[in-house]
Amino acid sequence: MEMKVIYFVHGTTYDNVNGKCSGWKQVELTELGKERATKLGETRKDTHFDVIFTSDLVRAIDSANLAFPNVKHIQDDRLRECNYGDLDGQDKSLVVYEEHIDKPFPNGESLKDVEKRIKSFIEYLKENYQGKSIGIVAHRAPQLAFEVLAKEISWQEAIKNDWRKTKSWQPGWEYDL
Repeated sequence: MEMKVIYFVHGTTYDNVNGKCSGWKQVELTELGKERATKLGETRKDTHFDVIFTSDLVRAIDSANLAFPNVKHIQDDRLRECNYGDLDGQDKSLVVYEEHIDKPFPNGESLKDVEKRIKSFIEYLKENYQGKSIGIVAHRAPQLAFEVLAKEISWQEAIKNDWRKTKSWQPGWEYDL
């Protein structure tokens, strides 16, 4: 039995506006981020979700609460952004994904580490939510890990086709698991 997952990235944060990469740092949504999260919910109002999963970081939690207030939410720390270690909260130009697929960020984790977390999360979904419609509100690296795992592509390909580079944002990325 197939399971549909629709993945959403949290709204704009103060770090986003200031050109910073938050990583595991807690950072609030801006007013624009709140507006966009609310608009996302309006855009997807006809989409049925059995449950919404979020990371345990406030920007994802708040985005989900604004977008999907009437759906059960479950926080899962496996959906956290990549731990950029010493670079959490630093200028985004310092966070180069291509250089950290296998090599961890200083005192942080690698993208392959994120992939392991997401693989574990997907296995959990398959064991517990077959036939359900799942929403996820989380972050960049976990979304790219979904691309790698669900589409069976390389990290290099996922990074190259990242909507942030191609400027092709959409109101959710769908995966059939």
